[in-house]
Amino acid sequence: MLYFTAMSDDNTLYEDLLRIRRFEEAVLDNFPKGVFFGTTHTYLGQEANAVGVLDDIHSGDIVFSNHRGHGHFLAYGGDIRSLFAELMGKTTGVCGGRGGSQHLQWQNFYSNGVQGGIIPIATGMALAEKRKYSDAIVIAFMGDGTLGEGVVYEALNMASLWQAPILFVLENNRIAQTTPIEMAVAGDISARFKAFNIMVRELDSSDVKEILPVAAELIAEVRSLKSPRTLILNTYRFGPHSKGDDIRDKHEIDQLRVERDPILIHAHRLDSNHKEAIELKVEKYIQEAFNQALADPLPDASKALTGSINHQ
Repeated sequence: MLYFTAMSDDNTLYEDLLRIRRFEEAVLDNFPKGVFFGTTHTYLGQEANAVGVLDDIHSGDIVFSNHRGHGHFLAYGGDIRSLFAELMGKTTGVCGGRGGSQHLQWQNFYSNGVQGGIIPIATGMALAEKRKYSDAIVIAFMGDGTLGEGVVYEALNMASLWQAPILFVLENNRIAQTTPIEMAVAGDISARFKAFNIMVRELDSSDVKEILPVAAELIAEVRSLKSPRTLILNTYRFGPHSKGDDIRDKHEIDQLRVERDPILIHAHRLDSNHKEAIELKVEKYIQEAFNQALADPLPDASKALTGSINHQ
């Protein structure tokens, strides 16, 4: 949830993870029905990253996401109905139906579908906060596919030179659209950040309770030292890149769901009554939010260029 001042308990973490999972499943289930516009890139399997990193941020902190941003938005505290509505192009959407799945802005949350383009923007935002003598920091999420963009390294250089208060979170799901990482990224990923004298921590885990304390420690360092850090999260996505472009063997995905599912990993920490109550609560909430968004109005085409955006 949004702006915790202390690490969440197991029940809250489970609810946060499950909200993202059920939202993304609803998106994939309903896309073939023509409910949504544009495209989408789901966060299935990576939920522990967003929840673990964003659990303990401050109210002024800035979060910059990418094309696979629904999980980040919901972990930040974004409203599910508004996100459904945005994907449907409705006036009640996060950006009035104008941004779609990839281009969101709400409070201090931003996302952009331009590969690698978010990193210099996020670095500039961090530098601006430092020059305002603000306590705020920036958390910028990127994927392994972004490492092929030269602008990333220009931004890392400036972030280090100018000591921008930013946490780079690299979610390495080991495949960029349909290209396995072995065919796209040479050398040691962490060395790319270390070359710019940016300290790196790396985890290979789908357990939110392993990610959360490491992320909290790095965020505290960025905030207190006013300097950049990197968190590399080796992870797996269960869904396709967008809606159907997945070259991986189905048995591989099935095995990942058994061994690396953050929902299953965390679920065993809850007693059965709490777990069932949370699941029923989330299922009801997702269905109600979807139905409300579905009933919401589409924008008036005659006001498309002049109408106001409804930021909820």
